[in-house]
Amino acid sequence: MAGQLKEVRNRIKSVQSTQQITKAMKMVSAAKLRRAQDAIIQMRPYSQKLQEMLSNIVSNSDGGSAIKLAEERNIEKVLLIVITSDRGLCGAYNSNVVKLAKATIAEKYNAQYAKGNVAVWNIGKKGWEALTKVGYKTDAAFKDIYLNLTFENVQTAAQAAVKAFENKDFDAIEIIYSQFKNAATQAFVAEQFLPIPKVLPKAGAKKSDFIFEPNQDELIAELMPKILNTQLFKAVLDGNASEHGARMTAMDKASENANELLKSLKISYNRARQAAITTELTEIVSGAAALQG
Repeated sequence: MAGQLKEVRNRIKSVQSTQQITKAMKMVSAAKLRRAQDAIIQMRPYSQKLQEMLSNIVSNSDGGSAIKLAEERNIEKVLLIVITSDRGLCGAYNSNVVKLAKATIAEKYNAQYAKGNVAVWNIGKKGWEALTKVGYKTDAAFKDIYLNLTFENVQTAAQAAVKAFENKDFDAIEIIYSQFKNAATQAFVAEQFLPIPKVLPKAGAKKSDFIFEPNQDELIAELMPKILNTQLFKAVLDGNASEHGARMTAMDKASENANELLKSLKISYNRARQAAITTELTEIVSGAAALQG
């Protein structure tokens, strides 16, 4: 009985230590989430408006040398930019992004994958580890961006992707990431990066007539790379905020589970202690009765 009591006490101490760690991690993630949330909330309207403007210009353009990034080709080679985190302990966040990447390949690019023409660029170590482990053709050149998350570092990755598309190394590029909604909710999406998607005209809608100054080719050639850089940076900021939100939620749930486990262990400990006391009392009474007999 004494051994059982000691085992339960050790388990209680272990759960209490774990709970202290999960509470501390929740507080750290909450502080980081606030900064990450402010960054993506400020960035998102600007980025979405730029993408909308670019898609409208491309849709209403008559073509030309400056619209090469909107050129739709027969898709033979595909690039997926998969954005995950560097660390775990954030619930199902990383596994959901990886699952979406696998589903996208299976549903849209299965024929290209069978030929070995699907490449994956990872931003974040967890996605790189998971996809490399199961045999996907991955590239670790940009997986450490979160160690120093700046626009310049993300811009390097975006420019490399644009250059690869221009050189016809890839015919389609998609970004797989998590859109931040709130601390407990993320939306996992596959977003087309290149070629630049066109906006389908609505029935009865008039064609937009843009006035370009100095001229269309020069303006688009200047704006297009900048807008694409912003698009990828927005996706990375979304992923960063989603990671901290998911980790904060996971650590909060872990702390609640630790509380429930502590209650159960304390009840077990009290029952075992009461049983031990009852046994000792029974032995004492039995011994006294035997002496009297």
